[in-house]
Amino acid sequence: MRSARRETNARVLRLIVADEGMSTVEYAIGTIAAAAFGAVLYTVVTGESIPDALTGIIDKALNTSV
Repeated sequence: MRSARRETNARVLRLIVADEGMSTVEYAIGTIAAAAFGAVLYTVVTGESIPDALTGIIDKALNTSV
């Protein structure tokens, strides 16, 4: 009877401690986060304020007198 109980306890412990599939979930969350960051970055860069700011910086740098 004790060996059956130990075997059952060992199985339960393996089920509790096992983390199979965690890497798949982590990759999925990382992929979603990267896609969201890419979408936000694309939205910011293709907006009107960024090209205007870059153009202003370049114009100021080229039109400075030394």
